[in-house]
This record gives sequence, C-alpha cells and structure tokens, in this order.
Amino acid sequence: MTEPVRPAAALALAEKSAPRYTSYPTAPHFSAAVDATVAEGWLAALAPDATLSLYLHVPYCSSICTYCGCHTKAIRRQEPLDEYTDALLAEIDALSRRSPARDVRHIHWGGGTPSMLGPTRFLRLATAIAERFDLSRIQEHAIELDPRTVDQPLVEALAKGGVTRASLGVQDLSLHVQLAIGRLQPYDIVARAVELLRGAGIAAINLDLMYGLPHQSLADVKETARKAAALDPSRLAIFGYAHVPWFKTHQRLIDASALPGAAERIAQAKAALDTLVEAGYVAIGLDHFAKPDDPMAIAQAEGRLRRNFQGYTVDDADALLGLGASSIGRLPQGFVQNAPDVGGWSRAVEAGRMAVVRGIELTDEDRARGELIERLMCDFRVDYGARAADLTGDAAAFDDALADLDALARDHVLNHDRAARVVVMTEAGRPFVRLAAAAFDARLRASATARHSVAV
Repeated sequence: MTEPVRPAAALALAEKSAPRYTSYPTAPHFSAAVDATVAEGWLAALAPDATLSLYLHVPYCSSICTYCGCHTKAIRRQEPLDEYTDALLAEIDALSRRSPARDVRHIHWGGGTPSMLGPTRFLRLATAIAERFDLSRIQEHAIELDPRTVDQPLVEALAKGGVTRASLGVQDLSLHVQLAIGRLQPYDIVARAVELLRGAGIAAINLDLMYGLPHQSLADVKETARKAAALDPSRLAIFGYAHVPWFKTHQRLIDASALPGAAERIAQAKAALDTLVEAGYVAIGLDHFAKPDDPMAIAQAEGRLRRNFQGYTVDDADALLGLGASSIGRLPQGFVQNAPDVGGWSRAVEAGRMAVVRGIELTDEDRARGELIERLMCDFRVDYGARAADLTGDAAAFDDALADLDALARDHVLNHDRAARVVVMTEAGRPFVRLAAAAFDARLRASATARHSVAV
C-alpha cells in the first residue's frame, strides 16, 4: 500500500507556488524578441496540410467577479462589442490569407464572456471562419458560457454556427460563497442553461467548479459537486482558486482571511474528486473529470491526453492560431501572444499587421522538457531517462531534476527510480504534480521574479 504524503509536508507543499503548465516555456518567459514580423514568418511557413486549432478571445463581461483571473473587463454599451467583432473579422481574414494551412479541427471561444457577442455577432464570426477555412473534418467547436447569459436565441445561434460543446462556469452553488465572489447564480439558472443547450442539440456539456473560494466550506464543495454531477454533464473541471492580487488587482476585494487554508484546500480538492468519481466520472489528470465513454477519458486511457491553454484536451492539431486581444497561439517554431490591450490589438489588425507583441522561440531543449512536463501532467508518470535519450541522445540530460525529485520522493509525493530515471506520482501525491513538473523546468529555476499560484 502506498504511504500517504506526510501531513506536515503536505501543508508545506500545498503552499508552494508553481506554474499551471498549460505550456512550456510558460507565459512569464515570453518576450518582445518574438514580434509580429517573426510571427508572420512562422505562420507563412506552415505546411499546406497542417492541421489547425482556432482560439478566439472575447475580453468582455457585464461585470467582474472578484475571483476572476481572466483577461477581461466590464462593459455596459454595445459599441465596443461591434468594434471588437469588426476587428475579429479583419483578423480572421488576415490570418487566413497569411496561412497556407486551412484544415481546422478544433475551435474554442474563451473570455471573458464570449456569449456577450450575442447571436448576430457570433454568427457573423462563425460564418467568416467557415468561409475562410476548411471545417469539413472539425472534431470539436466549443464555447465558454456564463449561464446567466444563456437564452433561447443564443443557443439557436450557437447550434447554427456549429458549436458542439459548451462549458458553463458554475464555481459554487452556495449563496454565501456566491455573495463573497460577486457572482449570484442560483442552481436553477445553471439547470435551465443546460436544458436550453441540450434542446438546441448541443449535447456535450462541461461544468466548471472551483474550490478554495472565500467562506467556502467542505460541505459547500461536496454539495456543489453533487448537484453538478446530477445535471449529467459529459465533463467537469474543479479548479483551485488562484489568489493573485498582485496580478489581478480586483482580487483585493476578497477578504484574504476568509480564504480556506492549505489543509482545507487539500481536503476540498479530495472531497470534490471523491464525489465526482462516486457519481461515475473518470478523473482526468489534475483537475478534470469525464464520463468513461467521453473522448477525453478514452484519450487518457490510450496515453493521448494533451494539455494546452484551455487545460486538458484531446486537441492534437499541428498549430493553434490565437485571435483577439491577449490570445496565445502555438506554431511549430514557438509561442506567440497578441497585444493584451484591445486598443493595441485592434490598431495592429486595422493596419494589416499581426497583433503579436511577445512570444518565445522554442529550443530543442524546450521541446524536450515541454514533452516531459506534458506527459507527467497528463499521465502522472514519465520515463525521463528514456525520453531524454530519444530526444537529446543523452539519458542524463535532465538529471538537474534529481534533487527536487528525491525531495518529493522522501515526502511520498512520488516514487523515483533514480537508476531507471522513472518518476511515478503516488495516488496521494497527484495533487502536487505541478511541483514534480517544476523539477524539469530549467527556466523557472533560472528566474527570480516569476510569481505563480499555490500548488493546491
């Protein structure tokens, strides 16, 4: 039987910070060395038969929830949405002209609240994508939704525009927690949104939950997970609230003394996992859950699970093209990010340029370390010696991780076979997998300034 993580060590480890590893290198290491000119060259170099994913970012909400970590802002008027839609249309056209690749397999709309576009603007954009790219082999078309904005005209437009999956932000269903985070959203609103989506033929439903919120109790987490599972979504995710007030200043409105401590966060994460597994869901990686017959559960069982800026995914496209302010793209040569401010982004698009202002060109070492980190985050194990030999020709290429891995092994977070250079997370140590991944992050060790959320 695997020994549990030592209690004192678990508390100390839970309070350590680590990247979420939705990319490697992570965004804090992007720089202006990769600009629009570089990005245009990378895009033009895509093979005509390369497969694509499109990510469209809509950085607007009707109000800002105090817990939010997204790149968004509150608006009340319609004019900014009209202007943003026009700029997105121009960017869609420009990217399609610059890229020789046309085969789109995945589309994802994020934000903010993409549904703030409304039916007409959404359909204009979806139509433009369909006219400029080849969607004949698309595997998934997903959108993130605020249940409070979901109505019949919207779901009909989403279905007409080809959406096949919708992710609903639920967070927590307890009134006192909702008051503490500035998001009043009764259960009936969520249930009605699910009903409307299914009625329009959008059967793949994701529900996103959170733990670690202010005034949130263990009972709150369990009850929210139970009610969410009862809605029979195909997938769920349970994310730990990331309190980063130095980065998201509106989080200063949250009373830090009301946040659950490390021990409570560990217990909450475990309670959510147990509740969802008992309801018949398969645990996927660090924080996702899926029905056993869902493509994500199948991909995990077959070792094909991937990780990108939306979290765990089955997306294996050759390139990800980001559209909209602050969106991040991935090309074979590296990562690119658009201007974070709407003004800077739209001015670049209107001038006929790509709006990229920062990014990073991947080295061979980056690719190798990124693959190790992704497999560890997805599979909870990695044969880093064999992969090092395959990728670099030297089985000892990543032995700079030995000390950190041994320390985690002493706390029973993972099992580390030094001779074989194999790491396997223990069952109890899985919540700390980001710390194990950080052992392979050479750029993190070299950085004295990057700040990240706590590990659990």
